[in-house]
Amino acid sequence: MVAPPQTHAVSGASARADATVTDPALVRRAVKAAALGNAMEWFDFGVYSYIAVTLGKVFFPSGSPTAQLLSTFGAFAAAFLVRPLGGTVFGPLGDRVGRQKVLALTMIMMAAGTFAIGLIPSYATIGVGAPVLLLAARLVQGFSTGGEYAGASTFIAEYAPDKRRGFFGSWLEFGTLAGYIGGAGLVTLLTALLSSDDLVAWGWRIPFLIAGPMGIIGLYLRMRLEETPAFAAEVEKAEAARPRVPLREMISGQWKALLLCMGLVLVFNVTDYMLLSYMPSYLTSELKYDETHGLLVVLGVMALMMVVQPFAGALTDRIGRRPLIAAGCAGFLFLSVPAVLLIRQGGLLAVALGMGALGLLLVCFTASMPAALPALFPTRVRYGSLSIGFNVSVSLFGGTTPLVVTALIGATGNMMMPAYYMMAAAVIGGAAVWFMAESAGRPLPGSAPSVEPARN
Repeated sequence: MVAPPQTHAVSGASARADATVTDPALVRRAVKAAALGNAMEWFDFGVYSYIAVTLGKVFFPSGSPTAQLLSTFGAFAAAFLVRPLGGTVFGPLGDRVGRQKVLALTMIMMAAGTFAIGLIPSYATIGVGAPVLLLAARLVQGFSTGGEYAGASTFIAEYAPDKRRGFFGSWLEFGTLAGYIGGAGLVTLLTALLSSDDLVAWGWRIPFLIAGPMGIIGLYLRMRLEETPAFAAEVEKAEAARPRVPLREMISGQWKALLLCMGLVLVFNVTDYMLLSYMPSYLTSELKYDETHGLLVVLGVMALMMVVQPFAGALTDRIGRRPLIAAGCAGFLFLSVPAVLLIRQGGLLAVALGMGALGLLLVCFTASMPAALPALFPTRVRYGSLSIGFNVSVSLFGGTTPLVVTALIGATGNMMMPAYYMMAAAVIGGAAVWFMAESAGRPLPGSAPSVEPARN
């Protein structure tokens, strides 16, 4: 006798002949909750990056403007040093107790850390204690962020049907861009409405204090969600016991996938932080570009990316993740120098064209990675392994991009360093794409096929 096909009856989905049938309403709720958390995280990073010059005056008043900017970006980069630690804590925990619980916890910590920055007294008030408290708040943010992106991308990937994982995953980075636009837009508004003295005295606090209400909303949405079907099926296979996976297995047992993950994340995050975090300060501090106009150009680029993002995500479901990621790597390799040369001309049209070209190339990564990265790892170690690989790469290369490029320009006087840095990242990313397997339209490793319900 032939055994009947195995099915997986999991929360939030139904079973059909060895496949998980997704609930469209639940998928949309999962995407919204994950994207909102990512938006809040990047709202903070956007605010911090776009108001970096002002923060330098508040917390590091002594020294030259370049030294102030380096100190501010140093505190920015410090948060990335603890991200791997957060990843090694939250990732395995997410594989142990579930994705939803850990994502709720990271939301609380992110909101608290960002809100706390808005309450820190200035250097003029408490002296050296001010930058120390700023660093402490950034470390809390970095630790919590160590479990955020990997968890959110895993959450969406495990909820989405196989044939539309690219489309649904692209909304995670849509949330990133929305957070950046919200943060940058608020900074632009404050810069336009307030005098420089008022901005330094109290105006800079407003964006950080907004994180409190945003965190409460995000936490509410995440607490209303059920566990992902893939994780629920994994627990069911373990006879209702939570799967236990040693940290060693998440690293040594997945070393090939981890190397690919780190290479992909490197090119993704170096170019991301270069364009969205560093370029506003590059325009203002290095090129002496008008601050408000520079921010408006970056806002326009991000708005363009938001429009293209879902369509590019859907395109990866049709042609695959590898072709789009490869196109992005080739574009950054050959077009970074022309784009930065355009930006250096300083005219509004030239800056817009250069930034717009880099933004469209970046969409090749933002639309592909949320679906491509979780597919590198099997379900039982997906959250943990992805958290470790993602955060190690971001900490070493992505988050340090503003600091390293600012230091390189200061040391060499070469204003083309942003282009050369992106080109080097593109070479590494291209090598990772060469060795990765295509995952579009296929089940996640270790999970049953995930399909949409039949239409009547």
